[in-house]
Amino acid sequence: MLRRVAPAFIGLAAVLATTWGGGVAAHAATSRPTVYEIPITGPVDPFVANMVDRGFDRAQRAHAAAVLVRIDTPGGLDSSMRSIVKKIHSSSVPVICWVGPSGARAASAGTFILIGCPLASMAPGTNVGAAHPVGITGNLLSEKVTNDAVAYIRSLAEQRGRNAGWAERAVRDSVSISAVEAKRIHVIDFIAGSTSAVFAAADGRRVATSQGPKTLAVRDAEVSTVHLSVGEWILHQLDDPNIAFVFFVLGIAGLIFEILHPGINIPGVIGLILLVCSLMILSVLPVNVGALVLLAAAFIFFVLDLKVHAHGVATFAGILCLVFGGLFLFDGAVPNAQVSRPLIFVIAIAIGAFFAFAVRKGIEARHQPVRTGAVRIVGHVAEVTDTLAPTGHVRVRGEVWSARLVTPAVVAPVGAKVQVLEVRGLVLDVELLDAAGRVDEPTPRSEVT
Repeated sequence: MLRRVAPAFIGLAAVLATTWGGGVAAHAATSRPTVYEIPITGPVDPFVANMVDRGFDRAQRAHAAAVLVRIDTPGGLDSSMRSIVKKIHSSSVPVICWVGPSGARAASAGTFILIGCPLASMAPGTNVGAAHPVGITGNLLSEKVTNDAVAYIRSLAEQRGRNAGWAERAVRDSVSISAVEAKRIHVIDFIAGSTSAVFAAADGRRVATSQGPKTLAVRDAEVSTVHLSVGEWILHQLDDPNIAFVFFVLGIAGLIFEILHPGINIPGVIGLILLVCSLMILSVLPVNVGALVLLAAAFIFFVLDLKVHAHGVATFAGILCLVFGGLFLFDGAVPNAQVSRPLIFVIAIAIGAFFAFAVRKGIEARHQPVRTGAVRIVGHVAEVTDTLAPTGHVRVRGEVWSARLVTPAVVAPVGAKVQVLEVRGLVLDVELLDAAGRVDEPTPRSEVT
């Protein structure tokens, strides 16, 4: 009996094993590797650095086949750039950097990130370079800072086996090259026009990781893109020269308006918020301090015109300062770090008109006599609604007031006209008027019926 049953069990086990093994093989054949794409677009700032850090953590937890860092940046903060490079070096997941799509660039901080990648590629029609450190003044920074940047980029290039000589020139001389030239002089590993082409070219290559070299298996990989959070995206979008210019100008305008009209509070609060936001944005852009001085001088001219009545000459000078300050606010050598010219002229004219008319009228209004509250009825003619003998009630400007005749010997009947002389709390001091609107002579009480 056992001899008959045993072969049956063995045969069933073989069938099950074959079926299960075939299913696993079929699943393995149809499954696709996953690559996490981390786009570095726009200025390299702390928000982008946070996103990169989060993306690498997700890729490592998911045991992804690779991380694709897509670069299209004009540069940014040195601290954020170094944070990203450190994350790439410490990754246990293979990393591929790609400057793309066509028209993208890896300028300034982007050059360091690309040079520091284990596997670097670019799309046709892209460029890399112009990596000289630029400070808040818009001028090239000191030789000490430059030497530090040179040493850093040379160490990255030497570690990855890239052209360290060109990398140094990119920092010292701000040179920039195309994708074709970068491939020719061994700055990058290959050229690919799309992410699928990148995966096809990278598949099978050995790439250094924090856990040693690994072979890439990324052909036909699925792409999972990491995005900025909503808050990060909003703050990252503010890193724009146009927004920085508008916030800075409107911030100063709000603060000056609050100083000229104390007690309103709202313009001052909004102005302070905008000014702080503008300074945060300017901290990651190559700002020309001389242009900031011109923008501040513009408002000095606007206020001067209000105080000395210069017949618009000072206002015109302020508009010119705003225009030139906006034109030269950022270093022209940095790509896309420029304020829109139409925006400059629109803002300059609008701010000039605002100070010339709205603010001027507000100041003039402050010097007008007070015309609100009870004081506004002094001098007006009131109608007696309740006989004044000498106290009673009158109606003035649609309001009923208690009133008292200043001449006790006079009685004012209902319908008589009286003039308001003074307001004492809630009681009006009035005097009787005759038909011609003149102060009437005292009338004995005995003659009043």
